[in-house]
Amino acid sequence: MSEASPAYGLWSLVVINSAVFIFFAASFFKPASGRDWRTLGMYSAFIVALFAEMYGFPLTIYLLSGWLTRQFPGVDFLSHDAGHLLEVMFGWRANPHFGPFHLLSTLFIGGGFWLLASAWKVLYAAQKSGRLATTGPYARLRHPQYAAFVLIMFGSLLQWPTLITLAMFPILVVAYVRLARREEGEAAAAFGDEWAGYARRTPAFAPQWAGRSTAGSKR
Repeated sequence: MSEASPAYGLWSLVVINSAVFIFFAASFFKPASGRDWRTLGMYSAFIVALFAEMYGFPLTIYLLSGWLTRQFPGVDFLSHDAGHLLEVMFGWRANPHFGPFHLLSTLFIGGGFWLLASAWKVLYAAQKSGRLATTGPYARLRHPQYAAFVLIMFGSLLQWPTLITLAMFPILVVAYVRLARREEGEAAAAFGDEWAGYARRTPAFAPQWAGRSTAGSKR
């Protein structure tokens, strides 16, 4: 049975989905400073680019159409389901929303939003009392909010990879690392030895688990 409605050109869905994902992240992240707004802005640009290709115009499929049709004959790349390119490339021919990459994507995105919300609660309480945030997610890594944005974006790439978002992803990761380093300099100046001890025992972005909690910081 063929689709009765068009798969692309749905710019209202681009706007609605982008707004939902950006507002959802902002409600957890709660930007206050100029740096916070830059962090959210970079994430927002990624989300808009993602949904613009998911529902607006499939630029990636258009540019790769020749190669895709040769490699995967019989696939209708103008259908919405075919936009889940990883599912197509690895031979998943059932509903892509139940495919392995889509399910894994859901875990990364959901985990990222959970981490973002959990980290903000701890950071807000610490900032309100003028102390260093070292509990909750901050007990496992120094920058859980930046890690959360990376998880959400990586999950989005698993679900709907595009040339633009693939190019943006490493650039945004580097930008977040640079913002994190700048914050660390400010924290070191504000908290001195307390920060130095925390930084030695807590990795920046990838958590350590059992048996490694006393190791040096992993960056």
